[in-house]
Amino acid sequence: MKVQVLSASALLLAMASGATFAKVSNHEAAKLGGELTRVGAQASGNKDGSIPGYTGGLKQNTSADQFADVFAHEKPLFTITAKNLGQYKDKLTDGQVALFEKYPETYVMPIYKTHRSAAYSNRVLAKAKKNAVSSELVSGGNGLKNFDETIPFAIPQNGLEVIWNHISRYRGGSVERTMSQFSVNANGGYVPVVMKSTSTIPHELVDGYDAKKDDNILFYYMQAIESPARLTGNVLLVHETIDQVSQPRKAWSYNAGQRRVRRAPQIAYDAPAQASDGLRTADQIDMYNGAPNKYNWKLLGKKEIYIPYNAYKLADNQVKYRDILKTGHIDQSYTRYELHRVWQVEATLKEGERHVYGKRTFYIDEDSWQIAVADLYDKRGVLWRASEGHALQFVNVNANWYVANTSYDLLSGSYAAELQNEEDAPFVFGKKMKHKNFTAAALRRAGKR
Repeated sequence: MKVQVLSASALLLAMASGATFAKVSNHEAAKLGGELTRVGAQASGNKDGSIPGYTGGLKQNTSADQFADVFAHEKPLFTITAKNLGQYKDKLTDGQVALFEKYPETYVMPIYKTHRSAAYSNRVLAKAKKNAVSSELVSGGNGLKNFDETIPFAIPQNGLEVIWNHISRYRGGSVERTMSQFSVNANGGYVPVVMKSTSTIPHELVDGYDAKKDDNILFYYMQAIESPARLTGNVLLVHETIDQVSQPRKAWSYNAGQRRVRRAPQIAYDAPAQASDGLRTADQIDMYNGAPNKYNWKLLGKKEIYIPYNAYKLADNQVKYRDILKTGHIDQSYTRYELHRVWQVEATLKEGERHVYGKRTFYIDEDSWQIAVADLYDKRGVLWRASEGHALQFVNVNANWYVANTSYDLLSGSYAAELQNEEDAPFVFGKKMKHKNFTAAALRRAGKR
């Protein structure tokens, strides 16, 4: 697959072994809002117009139905199948190609007109520009300093900076989220696990930002399992740190059966994700999260590929989980793919480090700084899993986020999926939260059956 060439200086920096990078100059930052959008995407479209120029994304509407499909009238431009796959391989990832090859009779990708719908508030845009000339990587690239809340590197110079943009991207501030997680076996069987989570960034706590408590906190997060009965009441609490090497993520778990709160330092890296039957690792949640210190990160450049986008059909509350979840993969007729420019970042496991994934390739949408696709390889270099994040723009809060996630095991035929379309209130933004909502005592209260 062809990769667009970076500027000579950026490419040399990106490929320099073990190097870390700092803020850009005011001269470079002046490109934001001009040839670059205010978060650092290329403002212009591509040569043939299949990717349009950026015009601001979907406009904020605080009273709008956040799941109303603004593109419902559109039909696919064409559909990629196993039969015509050869025409489009240059715009697909290795994982996507592997899915066509594994499921030639059923796997398809409907391709729609491209809409650059991602948008942010002026407050977030201002922080992105401020961070561009101040944020720096520390601890060998495993933390940040002089960073304010979100998008530290609008003009990234290496793979780590791109990944940090994903890790710290704006997701709507304080939110209560309810979703169902599925581990679908090779025969198509599954048991839904319903989870409710609350999360917030320190700046949006109603009792205010506390420099002593929040100085190294990226966000607070609590997740409680609501069903099935055997797991109900199990709760996870995370204080996600900005520099996770000097101060590792703080995590606690509450086991309803034992009625005990325990520290949970193992909730990181390649530990099995909660209630995932081993189909996802802890650092696969949100496509990628946590400290990046186990990998060497290489920025390969930008390219144009088909990625999940404007995933309104997967968020439709008239659609049932049983309609979406099929043997081998989700029903692809509910998906929507568009041609977008992405940053391509390759992570290879450092010598002496341990992780089940020896290599990972991430494709990050230029407009939202969100990982759209990830290809995951085992330590032999064999392509093992292919993951996709299906996102849409929440116009009520100016945030772009996933409404569905999939992770396909290409060897076993099983897959993990997150969906929320049957839940009554899957995303509730603007929840008022305090520091005391994210303590061990709150964890115990949340776990009462």
